[in-house]
Amino acid sequence: MPPKRGRPIALKILILLSVPLAALAGLWGFAAGLTGNDGLRLLEIDSLVENLATPSEQVNIELQRERLLTVELYTGAPRQHDLVRQRAATDVAVARLAASIEEQGTLAPELKTQVNALTRDLAGLRSLRGEIDERTVTVVRAMGVYNRMVDAGFRMYDKLILVPELALYRQARAVTSLGEAKELLSRERALIVVIMAADRVDDEVRAMFAETVATRRLLFEQALSYLDGNLRQPYLQLEGSPRYKRFLEIEEAVQAQSIGTGLPASSASWPGVSAQLWGEIERNQVQAVAGLVDRVTPAASGILVKIGVAGVLGLVAVGVAIWVSLRFRRKLVRELAGLRDAATALAHAGLPQVVRRLQNNPRAVPEPMPLEIRTLTTEVADIAQAFNSVQTTAIEAAAGQARLRHGVNQVFVNLARRNQSLLHRQLLQLDEMEKSAPDPETLEDLFRLDHLTTRMRRHAESLIILSGHAAGRGWRRSVPIVDVMRAAAAEVEEYARVEITLPPKLALTGGAVADVVHLLAELIENATLFSPPTTRVDVRAFQPEVGGGLAIEIEDRGLGLPDADLDELNARLRTAPEFDLAESDRLGLFVVSRLAGRHEITVTLGPSPYGGLTATVLLPSSVIADQLALSN
Repeated sequence: MPPKRGRPIALKILILLSVPLAALAGLWGFAAGLTGNDGLRLLEIDSLVENLATPSEQVNIELQRERLLTVELYTGAPRQHDLVRQRAATDVAVARLAASIEEQGTLAPELKTQVNALTRDLAGLRSLRGEIDERTVTVVRAMGVYNRMVDAGFRMYDKLILVPELALYRQARAVTSLGEAKELLSRERALIVVIMAADRVDDEVRAMFAETVATRRLLFEQALSYLDGNLRQPYLQLEGSPRYKRFLEIEEAVQAQSIGTGLPASSASWPGVSAQLWGEIERNQVQAVAGLVDRVTPAASGILVKIGVAGVLGLVAVGVAIWVSLRFRRKLVRELAGLRDAATALAHAGLPQVVRRLQNNPRAVPEPMPLEIRTLTTEVADIAQAFNSVQTTAIEAAAGQARLRHGVNQVFVNLARRNQSLLHRQLLQLDEMEKSAPDPETLEDLFRLDHLTTRMRRHAESLIILSGHAAGRGWRRSVPIVDVMRAAAAEVEEYARVEITLPPKLALTGGAVADVVHLLAELIENATLFSPPTTRVDVRAFQPEVGGGLAIEIEDRGLGLPDADLDELNARLRTAPEFDLAESDRLGLFVVSRLAGRHEITVTLGPSPYGGLTATVLLPSSVIADQLALSN
């Protein structure tokens, strides 16, 4: 929709940025002339790291993983699917490296030679995999080809170290050597897998292992001699750690192992020790690279100082840019703040009030309350109009949901009322049949059917309660508490497990009897369902010391619930939330909450000393009557 008034925000942003961008462009153009060759050199280093060092390092990591999985394949380990996935990951890394080399373009002659050597070695990866799958190459030979590929990557790394300062160059070279030592450790891990599978050390594997160990130790010691300060400390700690000493013992044990004898019993721990050491060395390598980067950063400080000097010349232009920016910023922020406040008021006050009104009366759909803000910007006005459209849609959706909820409630009520009437008639007929039962067995069957029908009636009443209506049953006179508790227990399937302690001689007013019986039955049924079938459920009543009324406790011996779940359930019981059709597995909770809210009854769930839960029902004084007074 074309703008009707004001200026578009895109034009304002263009005006806002044009002056500072022009000033900064001139400033950095001048700075680039000052820095010259140093800046180009830093750009070259950054480009080489991005296009060569980083992707080739990823290739080496994938090759190390593929090499280890290949060795495990030779030893009979069921890792074929893992190897297939790893080969695919290696191919992706190799493809990215090839694309990065192509993107880099021109390279120095020495570096180009190493890049070509690495590319040639990687080109033989497919044929090597074919030989591995057909078992036409030995595991030692396959490892050698993988080793040559990784070595080519490290030779390329040597040509990538372009740090001009000698001290930093020595540190960078040492970190690279530590990376090679880590690669040799990876080879040792693979050889240990071969040795463990064969349960012995043959001459070929021993020679390769001894050469790898000697090279790794040499590179490690040389690198430590060049490292200084914080870069060296983690490796010194590693060198003195029990884990590293244990690995040195493993290296010596492998080299000293006789061909004709099996591996010692301690060899079972070799893979685990090597894997732990590998993880620690990887962490140290990451820290060393990060520390080296932190040291290289100050080397660029000289160039930054020159740029800073050049920046002084752009202060005037920057000042003008700031003045223009602030002027437009104030106007734009004022308009956006007004839009924000209006939208916040709509979201936190207007729409919730509309939803509450629809819940009370689904047919009375209120009119939308349009946002009213003062703005000169077309886009802000369009956003306000969009908010108004969203509000209209939200009100229509809320009205539809309220009507749907009301319709569902009516369906629940109609079906439940019909079932309730039929069940009531069935109970009357069962009473007549029980009175005229010819033998005890028939009478027992009728009692069970009577109990089942009573439970069905309670479930039908639950639907009516969830729909916000009264259940229908009622008493005009007060009923003793003990009869209320027994009636609740009688509506539970496993009523035989319920033990009722004789309560105080009090009674419940007639208007609350049906609801309290239903409430207690739901809680007792939960206690029987979520506790072992061999345990009992205790129901007892007592008068609290303060507050008056009557407290009824229902205690089971189940597994209990975590504190977080108890807090959530108690919150629902306190607030009597609206019934949510998506939470049909907690119908009893909603029913109890609704019934408690009608008579200001407090229901609380807490842990039981026996490990289960204790449901405490506090009946207020308004529903309690003196049983003795009633009998008189």
